[in-house]
Amino acid sequence: MLVEPLMQVRYQAPEAIDLDGVQAILCTSANGVRALAQASGERRVPLLAVGDATAARACAEGFDRVESAGGDVGDLARLAAARLRPQDGRLLYVGGNVVAGDLAGVLRAQGFAVQRRVLYEARAAGALSPAVVDGLRAGMIAFALFFSPRTAAIFARLAGIAEVAECCTKVTALSISAAADVALTGLPWRDRRIAERPNQPALLEALDRILREWREID
Repeated sequence: MLVEPLMQVRYQAPEAIDLDGVQAILCTSANGVRALAQASGERRVPLLAVGDATAARACAEGFDRVESAGGDVGDLARLAAARLRPQDGRLLYVGGNVVAGDLAGVLRAQGFAVQRRVLYEARAAGALSPAVVDGLRAGMIAFALFFSPRTAAIFARLAGIAEVAECCTKVTALSISAAADVALTGLPWRDRRIAERPNQPALLEALDRILREWREID
């Protein structure tokens, strides 16, 4: 198995975060939770996480009241609207310089006051690693899993630069969401599949299904 980091995370210098009047914190990534933990020692404000991995990171960082939306930004917006009331205080939305969807806009349209804080920068990788390039050229990579639309788009661009786009004819791409799958349409994959839910367990389940299909064919 090859793990290919397609983004480099750079945390900003921690600045004091004013949580006075904040009824809940919204986090859409584990990196956002890490950055928040560096910037504030407060752990009692409720934290709503986009998915289970982000929620697990929040629990590991010592946050007392954590709930997972178990999905994507849309699921997080629905969870916030169900659990919180606009009159009970503002929401603090922490994350990186690039985010998927418009979480703040959706919640503001429902009457919430949302403050967005950028606590880290996720920079795209400049090239695919030699291990991935060599693996693609040798036909040794059968599956490629993509966990976000941005990383899928970065891979598609870097595969073109490395001149290995045509090697994807031997690879099945599995995407965590339809948006991630769209970013891969320009490459000639053997097959493309989308997880039934936008989270890691569902993505791994999609991989298991394909492997079972292949075993049945054999």
